[in-house]
Amino acid sequence: MSRLNSTSAAVAALIVSLAGPVWAADLCEGFGPQTPRDISERAGSNARVFTLAPAASAMNLCDIHFHVNAEHKGPGYSVFAGDGEHGGYQCNETAELTEAERTDPEGAHGACHGLHAGDTIEVHWVYTSCDVDPGPGLGSCLSDACANPQLRVESQVFLVVNDDSALDFADFTYDSQMMNGLHQAKALPTGTGEPVVFPGSTTGPKYTQAECSPMQVTWSVRPSCAKVNISSVHAWCGNNAFGEDHAHGVRQLVTATELLAPME
Repeated sequence: MSRLNSTSAAVAALIVSLAGPVWAADLCEGFGPQTPRDISERAGSNARVFTLAPAASAMNLCDIHFHVNAEHKGPGYSVFAGDGEHGGYQCNETAELTEAERTDPEGAHGACHGLHAGDTIEVHWVYTSCDVDPGPGLGSCLSDACANPQLRVESQVFLVVNDDSALDFADFTYDSQMMNGLHQAKALPTGTGEPVVFPGSTTGPKYTQAECSPMQVTWSVRPSCAKVNISSVHAWCGNNAFGEDHAHGVRQLVTATELLAPME
């Protein structure tokens, strides 16, 4: 390193030491804990607390959607896929997929626009305390009579593959079934580790560490990936109650402890 570069680095370090991290001044203030997060990291100093939502079985399913790559980072999906709306994290097994698993049976023209074999997706099953029917978007989780519901999101990260022996997404979808008077998915994924439950917010690319979500959401995030058959995901995109036909963008990982809830 040259003397000039050394001097510049020293000055930059002094500025940071006096003023704190550059991004600290840009953090949104006054908001509750934010999402997504690294579920392996327990640190957090956001003091805003709210009552965690009941189990999914005691709430109404109001929406199912998915994101391209994982918004969260977890033990089974820790491969960084880049910044921005189409960044996030990929399943650890991505590089080990066979050519057959990566072969797109729809020739990139399936009902899920832009979805390819070999992609990672994070699926969100959204539940609400409101008495509503499932439908497109977060708006389906609210109503004029229930504008401030408890919300819960069950999350599973999938590695999308061309393999009939992989999971069938149809097993986890909604087909107007009711259980104990509540709208419910057919099932939620199991066998991918004990879900990490924590308070957070809504996600999506419109939010950042400077632009926070005001919504309060209980999250239940499974730590490991599972392989899902791409044809079954395309079939769901071709016919579902939520108007979903593509993967949504990601909100980049929230890393500032001031924006994260502490986890025991």
